[in-house]
Amino acid sequence: MTAVFSHGRLRLYLLKLLDDGPKHGYELIRLLEDRFLGLYAPSAGTIYPRLQRLEVEGLVTHTAAGGRKVYEITESGRAELRQRADELATLEADITASVQDLSTLAGEIQTEVRGSVRDLKRELREAARQTRQTRQTRWDRPVPPPAPAAAASPLLTEFDQRLAAFTMEVGGLVRAHRLSDNQLRTAIRVLDGALDGLRRLLR
Repeated sequence: MTAVFSHGRLRLYLLKLLDDGPKHGYELIRLLEDRFLGLYAPSAGTIYPRLQRLEVEGLVTHTAAGGRKVYEITESGRAELRQRADELATLEADITASVQDLSTLAGEIQTEVRGSVRDLKRELREAARQTRQTRQTRWDRPVPPPAPAAAASPLLTEFDQRLAAFTMEVGGLVRAHRLSDNQLRTAIRVLDGALDGLRRLLR
């Protein structure tokens, strides 16, 4: 769970969402994901136990519709929202700030990944150019192409070095920010996207 919802604040926000109208659990998950611009989405294991607890406390009720439980806020739930209006306003401000932080982090990691991919492509082009020049000038006579393993070995070594440096730099960047679990999940998704980009590049 993102840190902004620590200390029972997710419970309060669920009441706020239900105050806008009855919803089933999946709708609440999607609304929260939309609120965080897709950078955070609570699991069903996070949402449903809290809804059950709210129901035990008499703050929400549910009805069955189409095989799903549809939750609705009660008058007691609305009374709690009124009593905690200031806390809810602070929570909304914290959510806005959290979304901005997550967006900034995602942008920084994407920039790092794009830069690394550009460096790799540039180095591959330079290695190919140098190989062509060497073949043309050595002993003023044609030189047979080297065996695949021999040609690839220096480049693979350089690639391994770049990959290790990239891993260390990204790891240091992430650890320096002391990221929450949700921010780490976002970073993982960004890295997965970079891997997909490399796969498309090398097809």
